[in-house]
Amino acid sequence: MIQDTLSRGGLICEACYNRDMKPSFYFYDLETSGLNPRSDRIMQFAGQRTDLDFNPIGEPQNILVQLADDTLPSPSAVMVTGITPQATLQDGMTEPEFCRFLIEEIATPNTTIVGYNSVRFDDEFVRHTLWRNFYDPYEWQWRDGRSRWDLLDVVRLTRALRPEGIRWPVTEDGHSTNRLELLTKLNGIEHAHAHDALADVVALIEVAKLIKTKQPQLFDFLYKLRGKREVEKLANLDNPRPFVYASGRYPSEFEKTTVAFPLAMGENGSILVYDLRYNLDDLLEAEAAARDAGMIDFEKPWCERDPWEKNYLPIVKKLQYNHCPAIAPLVVLDKDDGWKKIKLDKTQIQQNLQCLLKHPEFAQRMASSQKRDFGKAIDAESALYDGFLDDRDRLLCTAVRNNVTEDLANFRPAFHDERLPELLLHYKARSFPASLDNEEASEWEKYRRTRLARQLPQFMKELQWIGKELTKNQGLNGKSCEECQYLAEELKLWCQSIAPGE
Repeated sequence: MIQDTLSRGGLICEACYNRDMKPSFYFYDLETSGLNPRSDRIMQFAGQRTDLDFNPIGEPQNILVQLADDTLPSPSAVMVTGITPQATLQDGMTEPEFCRFLIEEIATPNTTIVGYNSVRFDDEFVRHTLWRNFYDPYEWQWRDGRSRWDLLDVVRLTRALRPEGIRWPVTEDGHSTNRLELLTKLNGIEHAHAHDALADVVALIEVAKLIKTKQPQLFDFLYKLRGKREVEKLANLDNPRPFVYASGRYPSEFEKTTVAFPLAMGENGSILVYDLRYNLDDLLEAEAAARDAGMIDFEKPWCERDPWEKNYLPIVKKLQYNHCPAIAPLVVLDKDDGWKKIKLDKTQIQQNLQCLLKHPEFAQRMASSQKRDFGKAIDAESALYDGFLDDRDRLLCTAVRNNVTEDLANFRPAFHDERLPELLLHYKARSFPASLDNEEASEWEKYRRTRLARQLPQFMKELQWIGKELTKNQGLNGKSCEECQYLAEELKLWCQSIAPGE
């Protein structure tokens, strides 16, 4: 059966790979049912392919993805996006259809897949969606000349080092902000429906064009740095040197940018870097005082600590080579008052570096203490990062996704990975329910009840808050009160329609 399904288009397309396809950008954005890629779902996908000069190639895509009956979306998210579960059922693709479309139509050879905060958000949702539907969760962003790029940190570093020619938004209280809808508005870029995925894509392309036009040298440099090998040349432990680093973890008062230094090996192919804005002797003294006062419980698991207790973050943070970090050599600060722009000076950096190098034990401690306890995955769908599949399981996954309802009903693959049988049950139940036997249907219903019970308290809490806000006869997130009331009623009806029967 495996060979039969492979011949129907699973891996045979590798032979058709056209290595001569022209490089292109594919800008994309998602709207989701919530913020957690482990448990929430994609509800809208939008994107546009362009050439490397940002000229559109083909028509834009704007797709709804059907929400299954085991998911209660966050009412707060729906009030932002305006997308109801009912709309996804009426006009959307199923998740297997969406995954096939993504792999076959979007992730074509030599495509750079671009988003805004996509590395930390959108990419994670896509990855978990592919995993649930028996596609490789990683290959879509690296195989056959593909790559990914996140423009949020590009914007941050441009604002910090080369802001000239672009108008930069600030909040009402005067703090820097890089929200896409504010950046576009201030620079005269059309962005009529912020938080609609397609509108955000169109706006993002214009922002990329703006930076490329105003600061072409920096833009091209950071584009080349999207690959982890190029990043590793600038930030590594073999030849550690200070470098410029922009990250959302750094304070906005310094334009999210600092001078960092490679400190120790991190997890999963990362390194830990130290923010040279700070003097380590001062930090060690402060830590000793906090320990003596009992202010930090160092025995508490990482995931249970309060944010302020996560010592030395972001002073010590993880730099992931494959996350498209926005970094640059120190020499860039010597031009255009770069040091002043991020409120640092060479003497301060040199002194703090010498202090850091006097404490090799600190690097060792950070390497061991940075291992975070995220807690055990509650089901196979949230266990994506618990391990990689072996070659046989990868072939069986291809067989799964190339089967139709009739084949799946009698398909009993001998998976090696213990996550896959549960994943297969959920896959069949959501997208091919007719393939379930009675025992499987009963097992699925038990899982569905449990999952909905976990979601229901927060769903009701948000819905009640929205109801109170609407009694003030004011809308939310730029929507009218009437529109918000409609969305709230649709959410109530959805909850009633998928509630488990007695």
